[in-house]
Amino acid sequence: MQQVKAVIVREKDAPAELTTITVPDPGPGEALVKVLTCGVCQTDMHYQKGGVGDDFPYLLGHEASGIVEAVGEDVTGVAVGDHVILNWRAVCGQCRACRRGEPWYCFDTHNAHQKMTLEDGTELEPALGIGAFAEKTLVAAGQCTKIEGDMDRDQYAAVGLLGCGITAGIGAALNTGAVRRGESVAVIGCGGVGVAAVAGAALAGATTIIAVDVDGQKLAAAERLGATHTVDSSERDAVEAIRELTGGHGADVVIDAVGVAETFRQAFEARDLAGRLVLVGVPNPGTELTLDLADVFSHGGSVRPAWYGDCLPTRDFPMLVDQYRLGRLDLDAFVTERTDLEHINEAFQKMADGAVLRSVVDLPGGGA
Repeated sequence: MQQVKAVIVREKDAPAELTTITVPDPGPGEALVKVLTCGVCQTDMHYQKGGVGDDFPYLLGHEASGIVEAVGEDVTGVAVGDHVILNWRAVCGQCRACRRGEPWYCFDTHNAHQKMTLEDGTELEPALGIGAFAEKTLVAAGQCTKIEGDMDRDQYAAVGLLGCGITAGIGAALNTGAVRRGESVAVIGCGGVGVAAVAGAALAGATTIIAVDVDGQKLAAAERLGATHTVDSSERDAVEAIRELTGGHGADVVIDAVGVAETFRQAFEARDLAGRLVLVGVPNPGTELTLDLADVFSHGGSVRPAWYGDCLPTRDFPMLVDQYRLGRLDLDAFVTERTDLEHINEAFQKMADGAVLRSVVDLPGGGA
């Protein structure tokens, strides 16, 4: 059992707070990870605002890289000293999704059995079962994906982002949207996830990649990550612009990385006949949209939500790290700033203002 510094939120809409928590020694199937870096993700703000649940207090942070410091009994997939990316899809292998050969939909993912606590014994609920705004965290061993080879801390900061938002965006293009070489792709909303979807479309070999947003800085970031065209939808109608850039037909794949009624309708209307619509932006509960069912039928194609970009960490993380090392996926470009645990609230505000793609928290110690 160890005491470490960590960032929690005690109640709905309360500011994030740096405090001391107690981390148990790993039990069977668990791993203790010394956190090196952790990205600041929109999901952490959802926890803070009560948008995920009311199991306060929450231990925030989940887009992390780290070093395995100890493992419990029956752990074979990782060992002490391994550098890892943490994930929130440690598949069970037994649920109906796993049994039918679709583990990326696993309905019973594993987390650590033991709870980390405040000094007074109050149990903490770790964000996405990870809780990595902490010097050390306890996770299920299956939540650790080993990184082969050596990297420096800047590289770990970049690949750690694969733990959530970046993979969600890349996977929306590669996995859910199944983008093929030569296809056209439009991405509506160019925050971190949307720009990652642009990068995923480029990695897949799309030849027309249209980025849509109202923020010039975000559109510029999308261009750096592979967009061939940009559309400022505060100045032009997004649907008309996408059709104009695709020969009047619409895009083969349209990815809604916002998740509001207006952008979903734009994505629906901006598809080519038999085109694919991917919803990766997370809608707020209660968001409603009315569509003419005849239009749904006549348009054909598919409408699919992307859960974590249909990512399977054991399959996708090593492949994406390889693409990064080969220079085909510029993960460094997502790291806008580096910060520390004491400045999480400032990082949240910058994210809310759209001033960053990702802030990355550096944790003390750990070497690398």
